[in-house]
Amino acid sequence: MTKRLTQPELESYLWGAANILRGLVDAGDYKQFIFPLLFYKRLSDVWDEEQAEAMSDTGDADYARAMADERFVIPTGAHWQEVRETPKDVGQAIQAALRSIEAANPDRLDGIFGDAPWTNKERLPDHTLKNLLEQFSKHTLSLTSVPEDELGNAYEYLIKEFADDSGHTAQEFYTNRTVVHLMVQMLDPQPGERIYDPTCGTGGMLISALDEVKRKGGEYRTLGLYGQERNHLTAAIARMNLALHGVEDFQIARGDTLERPAFTDHDKLATFDVVLANPPYSIKQWNRDAWQTDAWGRNFLGTPPQGRADYAFFQHILKSMDSGSGRSAILFPHGVLFRKEEAEMRQKLVEADLVECVLGLGPNLFYNSPMRACIVICKNQKAEHQKGKILFIDADKEVSRERTMSFLKPHHIEKVAKAYHEFVDEPLFSKVATIEDVAKHDYRLSIPLYVKPAVGNGDSEDEQDLLELWESWEEESVVFWEELDGLVTMLDNLNGGKDND
Repeated sequence: MTKRLTQPELESYLWGAANILRGLVDAGDYKQFIFPLLFYKRLSDVWDEEQAEAMSDTGDADYARAMADERFVIPTGAHWQEVRETPKDVGQAIQAALRSIEAANPDRLDGIFGDAPWTNKERLPDHTLKNLLEQFSKHTLSLTSVPEDELGNAYEYLIKEFADDSGHTAQEFYTNRTVVHLMVQMLDPQPGERIYDPTCGTGGMLISALDEVKRKGGEYRTLGLYGQERNHLTAAIARMNLALHGVEDFQIARGDTLERPAFTDHDKLATFDVVLANPPYSIKQWNRDAWQTDAWGRNFLGTPPQGRADYAFFQHILKSMDSGSGRSAILFPHGVLFRKEEAEMRQKLVEADLVECVLGLGPNLFYNSPMRACIVICKNQKAEHQKGKILFIDADKEVSRERTMSFLKPHHIEKVAKAYHEFVDEPLFSKVATIEDVAKHDYRLSIPLYVKPAVGNGDSEDEQDLLELWESWEEESVVFWEELDGLVTMLDNLNGGKDND
């Protein structure tokens, strides 16, 4: 009888595979090898399980194979066990098997395994790949031994561990899950809704929305999950992640959301009930000229400055919200709330009465960055008592810290979500402001302008200007270090991976 793996056993088993690559592959590159092998092993073991069940019922080998192929086809020669028995040129065997499975399942698995350099024997000699295959072969990853939710949780564990190991680029790969849980609880997704993330990374926000519906006892199988991700490997990981969580109705598109939005409806953008997003912060390399005459009408607030594409993503998200049920939660740097170069767009945004809530978060919630972030909640159809008003919440203190990482505990999430849903004033924590109030502050949305700090009266424009300067400096520092990290990586690649000392 197949042994049911505990969550700690599963996590230890998976991390053991990553450890085999230490010293051979950069930590940031573990994912391009480990995730495809995990998914490949899962496909093979589920295929075996379904074939065995059908064989037990009928005794007909051809029928049993046909039943196993109904979920995913695994062609002859491409099964895990066949590759495991390969005596040499193991990388070539793995690559051929993965490509064969993709070709046999074009609608669901096309390109899902990525393009890892399996045949590079300098990085991955045969004995290393044999060790990897043997590590994964220690346990059976059938549905009986590892149900979908449990394997999905282990997959999320690996994503977090890889983010911990991988330096400055981790923010693009992984968003603090406790912040995502808060965003999802605030938007309250319902069964049957369409949920979208235009910069979906590994799909964590979509999965969190699914889990929230499941947690409340809703029929989560009726959800439609949609995402777009420009990094092809990360998009593939998102697809594997959703599949391993048992999700069937999903579409993850590859490509740049600003340049080529993947989800359209004739001559306009497709719209969704719920939009969750953590767009890349203040990117400089984007096509500003094209935005000025955007074919999808996403420049209705204006054209952002070349050095900051935040309001380009912002407008894309607003245009992607359903005209009736549409609502969004976006994780942004604080600068979007007050930067002068975006003042005119911000004024139009406020006057359109699209902003429902501005929530400030505490520091150190993101990998390798002390930067504070904010969540901006928007709705196309506000409740009657919310029209012409914006709720400001200062959750700077609602955070816990362990070692080098900050996170939100359940009572932090509960407190913030409660304040959001009640939409009332609470001294030193939340404030309902009218659009007229915001206009008096030149349409700046900086939270301390409305939620007064405990020390000082908080009304001083000089104090606020200093705070905004500090937050701008934090943002610029993050961007600088990310760009420097990218430059070092580029130089390292040009030097063939040699040290740049």
